[in-house]
Amino acid sequence: MKLAFTTLACPGWSLEEIVKEAAECGFDGVDFRGTDQGLDITLQEQFLGGIAGTRRLIEDHGLVTSGVSSSISLCDASKLEENVEEAKRTIEVATGLGARQVRTFGNGDTSVDRSERLAVAKRCMDEIYALDGADKIDWLLELHDIWISSEDCNAMLDAVGRDRLGILWDIGHSTRIGSEPFEETYAAMGDSIPCVHLKDAVYQPDQEFAMKDGWRYVLPGKGELPITDAVRFLKDKEFDGWYVFEHEKRWHANLEEPEEALRAYVSWIRSID
Repeated sequence: MKLAFTTLACPGWSLEEIVKEAAECGFDGVDFRGTDQGLDITLQEQFLGGIAGTRRLIEDHGLVTSGVSSSISLCDASKLEENVEEAKRTIEVATGLGARQVRTFGNGDTSVDRSERLAVAKRCMDEIYALDGADKIDWLLELHDIWISSEDCNAMLDAVGRDRLGILWDIGHSTRIGSEPFEETYAAMGDSIPCVHLKDAVYQPDQEFAMKDGWRYVLPGKGELPITDAVRFLKDKEFDGWYVFEHEKRWHANLEEPEEALRAYVSWIRSID
């Protein structure tokens, strides 16, 4: 199993702390979604002029960069220029780090038909693919927001081109928000999934830290989401992609500190047979 975590888990950590803790916890890779310098790593010096040293630091700790999580919103027509500019910066950073995968969002105006949102996504990916180095990146659509069901996501892949876009499967989102059994999601899109996000939650609408839909994040294996069964299912399918822990400490300050959460994730997932 290839284990990584998104750096949403540790918003207060420096690059050096991220790499050191990742290695000590037993991870194989890091998915960058910010550091203590901010959310967008493509604007940080250690990922610009200093990127060669950053890559050496990561590799010297026996790690790789599993991916870069961007804020690109493929279906948002108002952000087309911004999306392409971010993609240009992200290609340079991902290439410099030796990372293959870049996460994108779907998003888009829900007041228009899906077909219109898909047309915007195709135009956006057309412009991104015109950039130097874009064809060396695995661009991934995360199952998120309104892009949750396998039917919708397959429509996106068909519209954009399955050779140009894959799926980052957030199992918590597809099962909790989309109510789609993980077996169905995998049957519909398994060949397009090189990476999964994992997190757990409990339904406690009366609790202080519950989200708007009544769910509250907890450590993996401690909640009500079928992530243990999903991991066991993926292992049986010989899934060889990344198992990425998405501990959203940056957005939910009440969550466990990263030192505890990262070790809990490795212990939990390694125990699944």
